[in-house]
Amino acid sequence: MRLAAIAITVKPCTSPTTPKLTQYSVPTTAINPLKLNTENPEFSWTPLKHGSLFTHSSSAKLARNWMEYQGMNNWDGLLDPLDDTLRSEILRYGQFVEAAYRSFDFDPSSPTFATCKFPKNSLLTRSCIGETGYKPTKNLRATCGIQLPRWIDRGPSWLSTQSSWIGYVAVCQDKEEIARLGRRDVVIAFRGTATCLEWLENLRATLTSLPDDVANVCLKRSGCGSMVESGFLSLYTSGTAACPSLQNMVREEIGRVLEMYGDEPLSLTITGHSLGAALATLAAHDINSTFSNAPMVTVISFGGPRVGNQSFRCQLERSGTKILRIVNSDDLITKVPGFVIDNNDMADKQAVNVAGLPSWVQKRVVDSQLVYADVGQELRLSSKECPHLSKGGVATCHELSTYLQLVNGFVSSNCPFRATARRVLSKHRREKLATL
Repeated sequence: MRLAAIAITVKPCTSPTTPKLTQYSVPTTAINPLKLNTENPEFSWTPLKHGSLFTHSSSAKLARNWMEYQGMNNWDGLLDPLDDTLRSEILRYGQFVEAAYRSFDFDPSSPTFATCKFPKNSLLTRSCIGETGYKPTKNLRATCGIQLPRWIDRGPSWLSTQSSWIGYVAVCQDKEEIARLGRRDVVIAFRGTATCLEWLENLRATLTSLPDDVANVCLKRSGCGSMVESGFLSLYTSGTAACPSLQNMVREEIGRVLEMYGDEPLSLTITGHSLGAALATLAAHDINSTFSNAPMVTVISFGGPRVGNQSFRCQLERSGTKILRIVNSDDLITKVPGFVIDNNDMADKQAVNVAGLPSWVQKRVVDSQLVYADVGQELRLSSKECPHLSKGGVATCHELSTYLQLVNGFVSSNCPFRATARRVLSKHRREKLATL
């Protein structure tokens, strides 16, 4: 569900040295969303060495309070105004998603289309995101579950690519980074939509029940039926004889990681953009439902669509899964699929209320399995309030780079961006001087 799949060139709002990205291009220079350029401190980034962003005091703060920054208290008091340490962590996890995009072969004419362009061990370094302290341990693939007609095999191979590289698992191995984080962190990063069949799966917007092996725990605990978007679930659970499902690959690797590192402080952070955000939510739910000894599971999602119904949301909350959704209010993808229920209606057995719709329309919507619920906590941003992004189009609003720029510059809901904050402070100083 990445709008960059449309063949366009987006004019960036960063400095002139920042390369333009098109459908099949990968920048030759690093775009590092962690260090500000002094010429345009709100929205320009320059390469940054691992760990250089953090002062001793901020590193100590993160190590001491890492569970809070992972969402233990649902990021209470950290989102508005946006805490600088949390901002840095969000941008850091955004880098891992950027690495997934840069490592993917988008070129349909390439014999390696829809695979990872780099060897697993060098994935992070060759994707030009700088030193991270993490080591990739597992490549992940997603498989489309749609049954294709036989005639499609006579078309170009990219049209019928059923399985494709979707992301990776990486484990923090650097001792200094482990000390700075206060624990060993495991990252699962997912890219957004890139192939034709993934787009078709995205369009399967009706809700479907989770399979028994995922949902049994939910039903036993709460008696509610969790449902999720059909296409997302298909991509997560489908497999072939040659390629196991994404679900099985995630379970296998997390099981191995828990066996190896389960006796030390450990966190699992799943991050993704667009389709990747939806898969991150499904993976988090699956891990907490499968592993009784799972560590703290946190999702940091960028520009994600809706994933499941109210019961699915309730189950995520009961399992302790922490989700922080970074949402651009001008991004259409965050408003689909389906309709959102009244978020104040939390009781499992109460009637579903679809905001703004008459009762007879609500019944039709419910019957058509299109009533969704937003999950987790939300950090809501807006391109229109950003001085450098306000004139961007639909595609620009959904780009991962846009999200990173918005997070980088956001201050609070009362004073959205740093440029605005400086103008307000400057005006305040002038008024104060005028009264002297």
